[in-house]
Amino acid sequence: MGSRLELHTVLTNLATAYFQPPSAVDMTYPCIVYHLDDIDTKFANNAPYSLRKRYILTVIDPDPETAVPEQVALLPGVSFDRFYTVKNLNHYVFRIYF
Repeated sequence: MGSRLELHTVLTNLATAYFQPPSAVDMTYPCIVYHLDDIDTKFANNAPYSLRKRYILTVIDPDPETAVPEQVALLPGVSFDRFYTVKNLNHYVFRIYF
């Protein structure tokens, strides 16, 4: 698995990406907003030997026919979680281990 900056590079190839943006940021759509959700730690002999970070990715776009969610769904380690609409913006939520 790669670093968060490597994930950011992958995401910016699909759309504008924001990591934990503050509420004052004016976002450009379509965009991907993401944050760390979990760290899966594997142990052996009571010592951690493997870490996998899971991120929540939210594709936000006013266009309901956008191709960005399908592009995100094709990334390795991604699973679709849910869809919802707020203020005429479509939100596609994914989980990714990276």
